Amino acid sequence: MTLWRPVGPAELELIRQSGMRAFPPRLPDQPIFYPVLSEDYAIRIARDWNVGRDGAGYVTRFEVLTSFLDGFAAQEAGGKALREYWIPAEELENFNAAIVGEIVVTRTFEREM
Repeated sequence: MTLWRPVGPAELELIRQSGMRAFPPRLPDQPIFYPVLSEDYAIRIARDWNVGRDGAGYVTRFEVLTSFLDGFAAQEAGGKALREYWIPAEELENFNAAIVGEIVVTRTFEREM
């Protein structure tokens, strides 16, 4: 299954350090990992939230084994077009193992000067 994840510069650097194969562990105040089900939703977050907070936002796309995702229900985060998985932080290592291929950056947004 194709999923997307909006990320800021710091998270993207950690993804690059993994060889574009894994998402970094969650911080203590981040108990949930939220990959989203549509590129449009990821764009909205990267452009409208990450840019304002971090100065830049990136949309990543990746494939995940559906057999892993079968254990989780997609959640609506404000409407049918805003769907995401809620992966507990302690499951992130297993999630990363279920990624097929590389994580790809599909969009870049930067703060206008």
